[in-house]
Amino acid sequence: MVKRKKIFITGRVQGVGFRPAVYRLASQLFLSGYVCNDTKGVMIEAQGGDQNITEFLERLQSNTDKPPLAEIKGCKVVEIKPIEAEDSFVIKSSRPGGITLSEVTADIATCRDCLAEMTEPNDFRYQYPFINCTNCGPRYSIVKTVPYDRVNTTMSCFKMCRRCRSEYENVTDRRFHAQPVACAACGPTLSLTDNEGNTIETQNKEVIAEAAKMLLDGKILAIKGIGGFHLAVDALNDKAVRRLRKRKRRDHKSFAIMTDSVEKIRKYAVINEVSEQLLQSPQSPIVLLTKKRDSQIASSVAEEVNTLGFMLCYAPLHHLLFSQGLKVLVMTSGNISDEPLICKNEKAMEKLATIADAFLMHNREIYRQVDDSIIHFIEEGPVLLRRARGYVPTPIIIKENSRQDILAAGADMKNTFCCVKQNQLICSEHIGDLEDAQVHHHYIESIEHLSKLFEIEPKVVACDLHPGYLSRNYALSIPDVEVIEVQHHWAHIASVLVENELNGPVIGLACDGTGYGSDGAIWGCECLIGSLEDFERFGHMSYWPLAGADKASKEAIRPVLGLLMDSYSDDFELDNFGWLLQRIEPDQDKQQIISEQINKHVNTVETSSLGRIFDAVAAMVGLGAKNYFDAQLPMALEAIAAECIESNYDFQFTCSDNEPIELDLRKMIQQIVNDIGADMNKEVISAKFHNTIALALAEMAEQARAKSGLNTVALSGGVFCNRYLTNRCIKLLKGKDFDVLYNRLVPSNDGGISVGQAAIAAKAVTRRS
Repeated sequence: MVKRKKIFITGRVQGVGFRPAVYRLASQLFLSGYVCNDTKGVMIEAQGGDQNITEFLERLQSNTDKPPLAEIKGCKVVEIKPIEAEDSFVIKSSRPGGITLSEVTADIATCRDCLAEMTEPNDFRYQYPFINCTNCGPRYSIVKTVPYDRVNTTMSCFKMCRRCRSEYENVTDRRFHAQPVACAACGPTLSLTDNEGNTIETQNKEVIAEAAKMLLDGKILAIKGIGGFHLAVDALNDKAVRRLRKRKRRDHKSFAIMTDSVEKIRKYAVINEVSEQLLQSPQSPIVLLTKKRDSQIASSVAEEVNTLGFMLCYAPLHHLLFSQGLKVLVMTSGNISDEPLICKNEKAMEKLATIADAFLMHNREIYRQVDDSIIHFIEEGPVLLRRARGYVPTPIIIKENSRQDILAAGADMKNTFCCVKQNQLICSEHIGDLEDAQVHHHYIESIEHLSKLFEIEPKVVACDLHPGYLSRNYALSIPDVEVIEVQHHWAHIASVLVENELNGPVIGLACDGTGYGSDGAIWGCECLIGSLEDFERFGHMSYWPLAGADKASKEAIRPVLGLLMDSYSDDFELDNFGWLLQRIEPDQDKQQIISEQINKHVNTVETSSLGRIFDAVAAMVGLGAKNYFDAQLPMALEAIAAECIESNYDFQFTCSDNEPIELDLRKMIQQIVNDIGADMNKEVISAKFHNTIALALAEMAEQARAKSGLNTVALSGGVFCNRYLTNRCIKLLKGKDFDVLYNRLVPSNDGGISVGQAAIAAKAVTRRS
């Protein structure tokens, strides 16, 4: 009996070869009908025998028949009346009635099929460094505008040869409508130059061989990849790595490392099944792995931490380089200090000539620079620390359509921004810290580009409350829009809610360095009872004085003095703590000036910042006096925490009528000082400190449950990038029968703020529609 069914598929099903896969499967099963994109995903009408349609639905959702990059989130099937005299299955153009979203997908690592062709001497793409297909290759980084057709990408200047075009136009071929398709006869080419612009090699094969030889000789190369330039050097050559650090002016922050196999990574780091799958995934992120003690990786690659950031080759060029005998390479962002990633050949030659000895470049333009994504593990599951290549611009889907386009401006540190179009939250790639003028310029350009790419015309703009935020000032400068100001820590919790498809309310534990509070203070350790609609501040850490504005996040002496003066109150005298302060700030005059600032409340704020307490404790135990990059001291403190320590320091809660409860950590600070004075092992002090914070947060959540009756806790904020703390906190909360949520799809640091702002603004727009 002939039946006809209408099938609605949602998820990542546009721009990933899904319609051709549906066509091939329907043809195999002798079904008639059609497939097309619509504004929510893909719609199919399939007609044929009942058993054939059942098999069609089963195979469509299986891993064997759907495209590798497709991800089906929903499949709704409705039986409709059969159509007579229909004898074929076709691919139709997109349905009218709305803008098709998500045509542009993320840049994806080279697939196995392309790698097999690239290493096959008889294949016409043998050793071609730009091989790709529908299942892999550059996407987001090369598209200029929509629709996502070759003419609208940076591949438009490369006219396809006869063989490439035949594959491109063949619906049964793996390269059907693969926009970057090319070969050596018609596509991009490589070049190798020295740092003065003199050509060394131009033939692809010779370029790769000579570049690999230079790397083996300890030279630094600027290598143009998918989303921008990397600065590469032999990761086993400590002298070469230190030379790179000096030239790049990056003295402390860890470098990422690349190699070509999981087996090689096992020599240097601990890998389990989950991390192996991530490393080999189409997204190919940097994965933070525990160092092996006998690792031969140069010590200067990653100092003061117990992890190494590994990624596998994800571009054909990478694979070809490693085929020349390379073992492991440092592959760090091609920029100077915290400036934007460089993606243009001319700018790379201008900016990086004092760093790189040579430049391995190509003539395929990168339209959007995209950094590598970074992942670590919480509860042994993957969690994004930086969301960029491989994940952007994949949207987060919300249940209700927003009737207005929305822009969420994000935070100033680790900035991302987020656009809302209908039911999709489209978060940008990692932008950076907006205090750098070049990053700020890149931020504005990126907003314009993403808005154009997805045809977004924001009528509502969400931003942070902080009056000094550059992102807020930008939001306020946009004409003819409604501005919705969102408290920083509420946005953190909202980011957890929206990625878990919840509205709330929940108990939210938001912990970070700084966030402007609705009372004008600087918040940083908050217990909220909140939803996407509103929030209440149930509790927080007791305020303590912090002097020095922006310097307070870099110079540990400032939070140290603030905490000591608050914890010892009238009993505090500088001379009594000279033995402790001297190791942090030898300049006694500076100690005196800061203490007077705090006493007189000059350039001093009241704060509940937990992040700055991590800075202070790290400095007091002797791990350093400055954060040369964000969270350097807290990361060092986490890295040394002793295992199997269950003890903790003392803390207490205080409360006043109709006021939030307060977490008082003054006893903890006094006990830490006593332990340091008694020469307790700093690894034990670190573990006890982490245990104290985890226990205090869990107990605060318990008190919030007693008031609200809620049993779900959401964790967010930069402090929860700390694996030791987060895992322990989750364990304690689950031991108290809480359901625990935390960020996985977006970073818990300020890189996720824009998503929370967008979700709150979308809910506000929907409620009044």
